[in-house]
This record gives sequence, C-alpha cells and structure tokens, in this order.
Amino acid sequence: MPVKILGVDCGTEFTGYGLVEQNERGELRCLTSGTIELSRRESMPQRLTRVFAQLSSVLEHHQPDSVAIEDVFYAHNVKSALKLGQVRGVAMLAAAVHGCAVAEYSPLAIKSAVTGYGKAEKIQVQQMVTRLLCLGTPPASFDAADALAVAICHVHTASTQQRFHSAAAAR
Repeated sequence: MPVKILGVDCGTEFTGYGLVEQNERGELRCLTSGTIELSRRESMPQRLTRVFAQLSSVLEHHQPDSVAIEDVFYAHNVKSALKLGQVRGVAMLAAAVHGCAVAEYSPLAIKSAVTGYGKAEKIQVQQMVTRLLCLGTPPASFDAADALAVAICHVHTASTQQRFHSAAAAR
C-alpha cells in the first residue's frame, strides 16, 4: 500500500516542504516540493499565518499519511530558538488540524538516513535526495531538499520499525 509523507524543514526566513510517496515495491518518488519564503519585514504573526496557510494547502491537496519535521538542533541565540519553535509549532498544528501524525527527527538522523553520514553538507544532502528520488534536476532550494530528506528519513525509519515489529510478532 503506497504511503505519502510530508517532510518539513522549518525556518524563520525559509521553510521547505517536500512530499514523498513510497509505492508497494518500496520505490520512492517526489510528488511536490517547495519553499515558503518569509519576509523579515512582516510581523511574526503574518509569517506564521503564511506558513500555516501554505502547509495547509499542501496537506489538503495531497492528504499525506503523516508529517515529519526536523527537530531543533542549534540556534544562534534564545530569541532565534523561540522564533524557530513558533514555526515548528505552526507546522505541527497544520498537521494535527489535517489529521496527520507528526514525527520529529534530528538533523544527524536525517543526514545519516539520506547520505550515510550525519555531518553531510547541504549540497551532499541535495545530491542524494536527487539521486534517491530519481529527479531530473535537484530540488529548487536547499530548504526543499532538506524537507524531502526529512520525508525520506521517516519512510526509512517507519519501514525499519515495521519490519522489526513484524519479526517480533512472528516469534
């Protein structure tokens, strides 16, 4: 049974999203990806409204099975961390409003799942996402590529957990 995962790479200036589908044979394909650009000139409530509206549009149109979000790992200062947390909260809210379960993954786990190396550079993640999804051209931005990587990480993690549970149940 095909599974659709929306990956979200939250940011206060750019929030990437990417929808990945895994078919019955385990093959992955990109259904859509993009970047929500947020202006520094807008108030934080306006930015959060834009993130919510655009993610809601993707969720309504594609109806993914679940949403995977990159976990907070580093912030320049407390104020930056709080703003990033607000964007992540809005992404989680959009998922919950649309009935999607939310999974969170550390940047190390995401990079490891996609490149095999937890400290890979953004260009390496973009290149591997392009290869794993058999894309003709790389995603338009690093944010979109990172979001697709989050979705791929969730697909791989969920598949591994499902095999583990199946093996345990068979014993």
